[in-house]
Amino acid sequence: MTDTASQTHAASTSAHSAIAQLVTAVADTLMQHGWMLTTAESCTGGLIAGHCTDLAGSSQWFERGFVTYSNEAKHDMVGVDNATLTEHGAVSEPTAQAMALGALRHSRAQVSIAVTGVAGPTGGSKDKPVGTVWFAWGVPSDTGPTLGAETAWVKTERMQFTGDRAAVRQATIAHALQTLLQLLKAST
Repeated sequence: MTDTASQTHAASTSAHSAIAQLVTAVADTLMQHGWMLTTAESCTGGLIAGHCTDLAGSSQWFERGFVTYSNEAKHDMVGVDNATLTEHGAVSEPTAQAMALGALRHSRAQVSIAVTGVAGPTGGSKDKPVGTVWFAWGVPSDTGPTLGAETAWVKTERMQFTGDRAAVRQATIAHALQTLLQLLKAST
């Protein structure tokens, strides 16, 4: 293995290990509450769900994942309104919110993660350059804004990541899980 290949492999292994630690912490927190997680993923193509189900026993806290890569999938699988997609686009706050709420409505989970973005290397625009990712997390709440779900409070966030496609997707996975962990801990 060349030095560069060795360094890349070491960085990938380290990132995977950090994500595995996040998944374990998320799993522990969800199980403490008796909550289940669902994901609605576009730019990560199911990688968040994949990392979650890498952990043995994940069926105790991971309910299902939706890979909603196309606009049609966002509409058909998690109920994102076509008007939302037309007016705001797939990579937008309203779409991420609708994905998070739709994942909850179309599952038996109490907690959701939704991600939609431009991983690249193509597909970016002036307003939504490569590396733009919108996140939404749905967590149980009796006090937060409901945005149409009975008891879910949804937090959204826009991030701008750098690097190639793999780096953007890895950063998206890590940020989605890290923020979910913070939200879950804050709700206790």
